[in-house]
Amino acid sequence: MNDPESSKPGFLERLSAFLLREPEDREQLIQLLHSAYERNLLDADALSMMEGVLQVSERQVREIMIPRAQMDVIDISEPPEKFIPFVIETAHSRFPVIDGDKDNIIGILLAKDLLRYYAGEEFNVRDMLRPAVFVPEAKRLNVLLRDFRSNRNHIALVADEYGGVSGMVTIEDVLEQIVGDIEDEYDFDEDEDNIIPDGAGHYRVKADTEIDDFNEALGTEFGDEEYDTVGGLVLKAAGQLPKRGDHVQIGDLTFAVLRADSRRLYSLLVERKKSAADTLESGDR
Repeated sequence: MNDPESSKPGFLERLSAFLLREPEDREQLIQLLHSAYERNLLDADALSMMEGVLQVSERQVREIMIPRAQMDVIDISEPPEKFIPFVIETAHSRFPVIDGDKDNIIGILLAKDLLRYYAGEEFNVRDMLRPAVFVPEAKRLNVLLRDFRSNRNHIALVADEYGGVSGMVTIEDVLEQIVGDIEDEYDFDEDEDNIIPDGAGHYRVKADTEIDDFNEALGTEFGDEEYDTVGGLVLKAAGQLPKRGDHVQIGDLTFAVLRADSRRLYSLLVERKKSAADTLESGDR
């Protein structure tokens, strides 16, 4: 006969079970991940991505979408020679195409399809359009990402409860929730300075540069009572979140947005407007 006492787990077994038990909820899972990071089992990037994966399953499209007012669209009524400069300036790879109104989106135009126009082929924008995909504002990001992967689509229009268009979302917007902001040619290396002169009177400036540092570098006298960073200064002057390619004039400085998403500014190109004396002086050389 088995001894009841011998069937009870020993101290080491109970301790092992405690240490190896599965987390009971999301908070415990996050604590477990942080514990692994503190014991150098995960690096900071891996921890950040794992937390991003967990957040993607909780967040909804409305939280990361590009608002309707900031959508770059093409009107089907415009001829190619009119909207192609806009395509080049904004540098997107895909554009929603509207028929008079942003609530009437008739398809998606891929920028690469415009090569046919330059090749001299017969070109009709309507024939180039890909179907537009619509998703509800409340759709979970993990479900949207799975849809993007299955249908090989990279962009979706966001519909509100009344059937109108409230914004748009791209696969990049979703992936950035996991891997962090996706860098492009306008990004700074982490070890670079926040303010980089380019030798032509322009300065590339990180949006999170403190006002005091900006004043010192450019000889300006902006106050920091209402905002702490250059990004805050530009947001205040613009009255809304500017998008990539927008220009904001503050005094004699022009701030061009190099990179931004639907939530924040990342980098700016700053140029000081030349005075009449500077213009004459440069002309005399």
